[in-house]
Amino acid sequence: MFQTFILALVQSVAEFLPISSSAHLILVPRFFGWADQGIAMDIGLHVGTLGAVLIYFWNDFYKMLFGFYKKGPSQELFINLCIATVPALIIGFFLEEIVETLFRSPLLIAGTLIIFGVFLYVADRVGKNQKDIEKITKKDALLIGLAQCCALVPGVSRSGITMTAGRLCNIKRTAATQFSMMMSVPVIAAAAIWHIGKLFFENKLDILTPTFGWGILFSLVGGLIAVSFLMRWVKTESFLIFTLYRTALGLYLLYVFL
Repeated sequence: MFQTFILALVQSVAEFLPISSSAHLILVPRFFGWADQGIAMDIGLHVGTLGAVLIYFWNDFYKMLFGFYKKGPSQELFINLCIATVPALIIGFFLEEIVETLFRSPLLIAGTLIIFGVFLYVADRVGKNQKDIEKITKKDALLIGLAQCCALVPGVSRSGITMTAGRLCNIKRTAATQFSMMMSVPVIAAAAIWHIGKLFFENKLDILTPTFGWGILFSLVGGLIAVSFLMRWVKTESFLIFTLYRTALGLYLLYVFL
């Protein structure tokens, strides 16, 4: 239960802050000397943070659910989220096995943390504050969706790379952050359904223990706090603090594992 709480705390913070939750879920067990919690627990923790996004942005999702068939901002947002989701679903399907095995190296994580952390800062500096979320175009959505595919590699950060792409498309920081958060819902939901379905057909549902449920609950509560913090932060502050953290962690990993 203690390990689940720590992992859920890490997931809830790292999923929304652009510091890579997948990287931290790989690194934390190594530092504490725990066995890798496995992909099933990772999915459970992500489901909790998915719930946090649904709750925090419930009004936007409500408008999309009941207004996507009417021409207007809700319909445009719905279409853009669909466009942004498709590339990750396709690439993730074909690279699933590689992602779950070869992409869990600490040295790879160190490099991606540093490189994509710098990209985030540069994009935030050069990106213009021209577009609110309702002004995001289909081309913007596609570019952000293609960028999201890079997050299959731990250390890149799904939220980080989509915010980076959003800022390069001259989307305002708050709008880029909100779009990034809302993009997580279909991707995480699809991954959860896929993996739980595999467990069902492989007759391995016994690993979905009560601890798995506690992990979802812990990460949901922590996720609500984290997304609320981030949405307030980006109204007045840049992404510099996250770049500094990613760089420091990446250099530390290089020192430890080289």
